[in-house]
Amino acid sequence: MAMEMRLPVPRKPVSESLGRETKKHLVVPGDTITTDTGFMRGHGTYMGEEKLIASVAGPVERVNKLICVKALKTRYNGEVGDIVVGRITEVQQKRWKVETNSRLDSVLLLSSMNLPGGELVRVSGWYCMILGGSKRERRVRDLLLGSDFSDVAISVFQRRRSAEDELAMRGFLQEGDLISAEVQAVFSDGAVSLHTRSLKYGKLGQGVLVQVSPSLVKRQKTHFHDLPCGASVILGNNGFIWIYPTREHKEEDAGGFIANLEPVSLADREVISRLRNCIVSLVTQRMLLYDTSILYCYEASLPHQIKDILKPEVLEEIVMETRQRLLEQEG
Repeated sequence: MAMEMRLPVPRKPVSESLGRETKKHLVVPGDTITTDTGFMRGHGTYMGEEKLIASVAGPVERVNKLICVKALKTRYNGEVGDIVVGRITEVQQKRWKVETNSRLDSVLLLSSMNLPGGELVRVSGWYCMILGGSKRERRVRDLLLGSDFSDVAISVFQRRRSAEDELAMRGFLQEGDLISAEVQAVFSDGAVSLHTRSLKYGKLGQGVLVQVSPSLVKRQKTHFHDLPCGASVILGNNGFIWIYPTREHKEEDAGGFIANLEPVSLADREVISRLRNCIVSLVTQRMLLYDTSILYCYEASLPHQIKDILKPEVLEEIVMETRQRLLEQEG
């Protein structure tokens, strides 16, 4: 049996600016945050004997007079507009059950997705059917009216779902399929309703799924990133991160149901594997995940082999360099 032995490696000194920036007020359940009654109670806190007490473990965050504690490890709490990556767990009547790392299974309704087979287009009172089900309004205008009628109002509607669509649901999405979607609504019990009414959402093809804590994914305007290293990532707000090779020609007519199952080249697989190990390294050191931090970590890992990235001394060196570059960028 092969055995690997490593000698102790001296730690690199942490810069003073880096040490000051990383200091946070950490609390555990039962710790007193403040005795000042002028602060408002936020998530992860409760009032007891005129004191604000933490109910979860994590760093204390303060916004003006609002104090909350962001849990280090928690289930996903959905918010409208969040981008999520999920796995189909069950096909039910007119809906799919989706695992999204929340307390309850999420729901994707048959009426909340673009179906292949046509869109109903209304042009000045006339209706016509556009085959394919994924034409954008500007393409419809160019196809039907031409540039001379660009001022004519066009409305695109999804056709009514029929019994045939319900019978073919497992042909669209079946158990085990991975999808990207957007949160449409959050119910009173915490369950999440999803929708895929956009060409950037739908079934996912070849790639690697990494599961992290939702608290480590930084909220941004976009969570779909094409990295210059040759791979793309979907940073789900629910903590599911999808890494896949960047497509040279993105098909707009796929409608979200045609998954790319072509063989992935060795070079792309190496890039994806390196990105996966870099994300795991950042998660181990409790760093926020977003496109810049992942890219900096990837560049810092290039001198090392992919299999060595997760070694403790290499991991610490890579993350330390990444953190230093981020601080220099922030100024």
